[in-house]
Amino acid sequence: MNKNELIDYIASKKSDLSKTAIAEILDLAFEGIGAELKNGGEARFVGFGTFKVSRREATTGRNPRTGEAIQIEAANRVKFTPGKELKETVNG
Repeated sequence: MNKNELIDYIASKKSDLSKTAIAEILDLAFEGIGAELKNGGEARFVGFGTFKVSRREATTGRNPRTGEAIQIEAANRVKFTPGKELKETVNG
């Protein structure tokens, strides 16, 4: 499912909202989640799951073509842990 498909799904369930309004709400939700993660927090949605940032430290890797050692920079990663209800929905 992509963003447009999600907008269509929400519009089919909640017909009193326009697709434009739904798109604006989704954009604000994604913006809020991103801002919270950028500030070092986490975004927790009971039943759905939790988004949080973890730090990947710098390491030395190998170029698979040449075998040459390369430096992989440290970076932040976003991790998602599904909630109980989402797990049950997917597995049930």
